[in-house]
Amino acid sequence: MFYVDFGIRQLAAKKRLIARVSTRYWLAHSARRVDCDNRDKLGYARFHMQGRIWTVPNQITLLRLGFLPLFLILIVYEHYRWALLILVVAGLSDGIDGMLARRLNQKSSIGAYLDPIADKLLLSSSFVILAMEKKIGWWLTIMVLSRDILLLIVAAVIILISGYRAFPPSLLGKATTLFQIILVFGAVFAAGYPGPAITELNRLLAYFVAALTTVSGFHYSFVTARRLSS
Repeated sequence: MFYVDFGIRQLAAKKRLIARVSTRYWLAHSARRVDCDNRDKLGYARFHMQGRIWTVPNQITLLRLGFLPLFLILIVYEHYRWALLILVVAGLSDGIDGMLARRLNQKSSIGAYLDPIADKLLLSSSFVILAMEKKIGWWLTIMVLSRDILLLIVAAVIILISGYRAFPPSLLGKATTLFQIILVFGAVFAAGYPGPAITELNRLLAYFVAALTTVSGFHYSFVTARRLSS
């Protein structure tokens, strides 16, 4: 009877030992699996974020920024026809990157900032260099730059006071940018292919752009103040 009882106790002890070892192995294996899953998730998130930065539309936008110094050099050395070609390519790339962002579902937050920055740099630099070459009046260039500076100051004040708030461009603002681009294109075209008709057209277009720039600047300030007060 003693030996039977002793054997039963030994068997129970072995079962408890096996159960304890199995539990420790399961816990260790589960911890390693969770750690691997976390590493996989972090790796995927890092890869996904990098993919959202180096998207095809963003690379096209960076390429458009690369056109800027080339365009300025061509204007300074009076290669206006080549500069006109650069403008056409830059305009096409602007439309292509937006289309690809929608078609490929590659919209990104950095692209939303990078694209208008590239457009604004190209446009503002074009006005300055063309004014220096006496292809556009300095009075109009100062008005365009003053409006841009006003918008930047208002945006900075909004961010400092109430944090980031989205203010999508109005139709008036989009129309102003569109006609500014048309004027730059017309000025370079007139320099490369001079003629009385295009010169007169650019003169009238300059007054129209000046009016749009003034009205859109006051409109933006008024709309922004009203939204902040509401």
